[in-house]
Amino acid sequence: MATNNLNLCGVLSETKRIVNAHSRHFLALSVLFLLPLSFSLIVYPFLSHSSTTLSHFHDSLSFYTTPPPIHAPDLPLLPILYGLFVFLFSLCAAASITHSTFHGFYGRPVKFTSSIKSVIFSFFPLAGTLIITQLIEALLVFVFGGFTALVYNGFALLGFRIEYGNTYFTTFVILIAALTICLLIYLHVEWYLSTVIVVVESNWGLSALRRSSYLLKGMKGVAFSMIILFGVLIGVLGNLCANLMPDSSEFNQGWVNSAFVFQTVVYTGFMTILMLYNVAANAVLYMYCKALRGELAFEIAEEFASEYIRLPFDDGKVPHVVYVV
Repeated sequence: MATNNLNLCGVLSETKRIVNAHSRHFLALSVLFLLPLSFSLIVYPFLSHSSTTLSHFHDSLSFYTTPPPIHAPDLPLLPILYGLFVFLFSLCAAASITHSTFHGFYGRPVKFTSSIKSVIFSFFPLAGTLIITQLIEALLVFVFGGFTALVYNGFALLGFRIEYGNTYFTTFVILIAALTICLLIYLHVEWYLSTVIVVVESNWGLSALRRSSYLLKGMKGVAFSMIILFGVLIGVLGNLCANLMPDSSEFNQGWVNSAFVFQTVVYTGFMTILMLYNVAANAVLYMYCKALRGELAFEIAEEFASEYIRLPFDDGKVPHVVYVV
């Protein structure tokens, strides 16, 4: 692997090659795991909208003859269910697509059943690692928020009256918020490969986070570029999807419904493709980082260790082994 290919363009090019080589396989995984996620980004705003708009929506699509009244629950049941849905399908997609990309990188046969099995073996380690990262990030936010509150209360105890609109106090809060965001981004870059490590190396928790930080030495710029690239693209597309919903007064117009269905299909397809390339590119970046650390050559030698030619020159001597690479 050439060193000049260890960049964002090289990662995306290799990702495209692997996906195209196993297009049907990745299409099946995308339909199974990513398509529901993409579609939920459009459906969820409808479900969380007011009961009046939902009634118009049901009327326009003729789902119900007499739509039942929908009342907002006292508990945020819908956001909780949606969060669990996203959590479940995101982990399943990450496990299966990462497993397939890893084997596709080596040119191994990529099987659908093996990808599904990887979901079973990797789901709970992935969930545990994700929970640990969220707890660490929440603790970081809590520490900086607590520090801000401590400074404010400290000045109040000393007799200083600080208003929330005070210029100095506002500047201080902005600096603390900016520092917190920068640290969160830094941690996100450091732990960018943790999901791949959990799936490929069966290593989870803090050990996977440390391993990710080690592999990304010298490649943090590429990881940050991938975060920005896919984050911006998915964010912009998600914002467009969120604005698909017409006004309630326009639901009864046939052209609005037709346009909405067409846009939903188009945006869902593009969102699915972006998510697929995002997950697959993470696995490719993992392989590039291993190549940079000198670990990939040894694994390739092991990969072809069973394909050798024995040349027994003398019966009493150790046979020479020629590896076919």
